[in-house]
Amino acid sequence: MLTRRTFALSLVALAVATTARAETTLTPEQALAGIEGNKLILIDVRRPEEWQETGVAKGAWPLDMTHKEFGPRLMAVLQRNPDHQVAIICRTGNRTGYLMNVLAENKINGVLDVTAGMAGGPRGKGWIPSGLPTVSAQEAYDTMPRDLTKQP
Repeated sequence: MLTRRTFALSLVALAVATTARAETTLTPEQALAGIEGNKLILIDVRRPEEWQETGVAKGAWPLDMTHKEFGPRLMAVLQRNPDHQVAIICRTGNRTGYLMNVLAENKINGVLDVTAGMAGGPRGKGWIPSGLPTVSAQEAYDTMPRDLTKQP
């Protein structure tokens, strides 16, 4: 039986969980504003064929999360850019949700999740349906700094 106290504690736990989640998520519009303000590095963790199919968010760095060097590359981005926030985006938010859990389990904090993803879905309207700018996969790759260090 659910007592008043159990109910109240459940509400507090839910509020804390929701607040913690909200502090680690961005909408596509917030991510774009961060990129344009030179405060955010957006990492597109999808596969190369997905980048080819839909393009990449303008200003995002394409780093395939299935590539064997993804972990070291993501850590390099985090370590080499202490003055920038780092966010991740995938197609619909499933992979970034998984990745956020892996990062948390390894006590790697400070990464933000664009939960709606590029295509959108139950987590919100995605980058592409929102009409936000995209570039070709080649342009995204060509403009990404080879040393993974964002210039001011």
